[in-house]
Amino acid sequence: MTVTNNTATLALPGTTTVGTATVKSAKSSTLDQQAFLKLMTTQLKTQDPFAPVDSTQMVAQMAQFSSVAGISEMNTSLKAIASDIAGSRVGDAASWIGRSALVASDTATPLNDGFYAGEVSLPSAAGNVGVSLIDANGNTVKEIALGAQAAGSVPFSWDGKAADGSVAATGPLKVVVTAAGKDGLVRATTSTWAGISAVQSPAGGATRLVTPLGLIAPADAQRLG
Repeated sequence: MTVTNNTATLALPGTTTVGTATVKSAKSSTLDQQAFLKLMTTQLKTQDPFAPVDSTQMVAQMAQFSSVAGISEMNTSLKAIASDIAGSRVGDAASWIGRSALVASDTATPLNDGFYAGEVSLPSAAGNVGVSLIDANGNTVKEIALGAQAAGSVPFSWDGKAADGSVAATGPLKVVVTAAGKDGLVRATTSTWAGISAVQSPAGGATRLVTPLGLIAPADAQRLG
């Protein structure tokens, strides 16, 4: 009696060998559960009854597929979690609306009460520290004398009014700092307070705070007021 060996080999997507024939698989680059079960069924149907497929190999194949399927499901779950976290961050940032943020900038804008405020950061001690607020036409609208200061952050503020109580400025002002140390001029940096009017969060984009200084990343806010 002659027995024809029709043993099939379960293969990954690309080619599947059944008997002596090689069949190209579908164009899909993934093997889903239905395709896996179809291949396994074909393997059982075409195996040599006198030399059946090793059950150990079959169990190993099933375990491998289960592992891959589990990883795929985990990736889907992680994406959902990431989406929820992003939504939570938007909600957190939305609670900042109506508050003010201190950000690195040399431009000061009026807050809700009309004040201009910020901080000067000195890398070393300096004497006669001064802040000049200059309008768009190059006119100095306010001089703020801070005197001698140690290294660190020095706050400044102005109510936006002239000596007679009238409003002296309503728009953005350039902040210019002068400071002299024992070794000459001290290179100071400035941060200013900006009101947060809204939160922008486009689909697939990063959350941004809407301020008079433009769009600002929440991470760029040094402090909230």
